[in-house]
Amino acid sequence: MDKLQQKLTDLKSRHQEKVDKKSFIIGSIIATIIGFTPFFFNLYLSVPESKIWDTFLFTYDSKYYNNAQVVAWTIMNKLIPLLLLFIWFFTNRHWWYHVLLVPIGMYVYQIIITLNSDLYFVDGNEILYLLPVMAIVIPSIYLIRARMFNKINDANKTLEELEEEFMIKPKTFWDKVKQYF
Repeated sequence: MDKLQQKLTDLKSRHQEKVDKKSFIIGSIIATIIGFTPFFFNLYLSVPESKIWDTFLFTYDSKYYNNAQVVAWTIMNKLIPLLLLFIWFFTNRHWWYHVLLVPIGMYVYQIIITLNSDLYFVDGNEILYLLPVMAIVIPSIYLIRARMFNKINDANKTLEELEEEFMIKPKTFWDKVKQYF
């Protein structure tokens, strides 16, 4: 029986080492991406200050801004916070992380409008497009919060224990993505 317990303990420790190594690698990649965001933002400087930007992949004609670099700057102003919000969303372990879908939706909409042939102002009526997302996310967050505080009043659990109870823990990154679709 002791040999069986020893094997089980060895298997658990090897599995924990693999998990620690994997989380260290993923954490390092995420930290590197966050650290390089100022450099990613400055990529707009490589876009020419002309109305038409012609590359071997595509040709972009800036109709509204009359300057491709201004369009690139505007997109980077939306893309970098969107990247950081995605990182926050996929690494957050709190019960309220679904609320991050609202600003994610806002930034995605603003990027689409910016690229949509430069015809409209960037920060137009995105609230109309975000209303369906907000109509689902905000009440669901409120209901989860209400359930948590209802359980706090009924039990002697701490807030951290309740967050752990409500937390959904997919095993892989793709399981976490599939959870929303």
